[in-house]
Amino acid sequence: MLTHLRPAVTLLAAMTLLTGLAYPLAMTGLAQALVPQTANGGLIAREGRVIGAALIAQGFTTPGYLHPRPSAVGYNAMPSGASNLGATSATLAAEIATRRAAWEAENGATAPVDAVTASASGLDPDISPENARLQASRIAAARGAPPEAVLAIIAAHTEGRWLGLFGAPRVNVLVTNLALDAALPLPLADGS
Repeated sequence: MLTHLRPAVTLLAAMTLLTGLAYPLAMTGLAQALVPQTANGGLIAREGRVIGAALIAQGFTTPGYLHPRPSAVGYNAMPSGASNLGATSATLAAEIATRRAAWEAENGATAPVDAVTASASGLDPDISPENARLQASRIAAARGAPPEAVLAIIAAHTEGRWLGLFGAPRVNVLVTNLALDAALPLPLADGS
């Protein structure tokens, strides 16, 4: 019996070390060497404090900021996920209609698809350039700035397709909101 058990235990130990320890450590080291910002979750810090992650959406609701895609999980990364409602779901249709009415009332334009539908993870950090541009008037009014200045910041933060072929053009909400704060600060509550 030991002749059969010993190779099995040895193989189990070897594979555990290889796939459970060596491989993850090698991939972590490789990621840290090649793309450290992405490997660390795209964390963004200001004054020594982490304020968000460029790779994970967070909710912005005030008028002076770009608003992200809706989230079925309330922008909670643990657990992320979708609503799992199908295309023929009356509940999903009602949610989209409610989101569309709110978005259009707030922005005075027809809502693009990504403004009313949640992503599969509920944590998509990007919105379409169209969605961002349609929010520019609201943002400009809240910041007391010309819409052209907001549109210029959005244009400067619009990323194209990867290698010119893959994916869709996109605007990272957190990064763009930070650029808006730097270039066009929100007026103080007391009006000064």
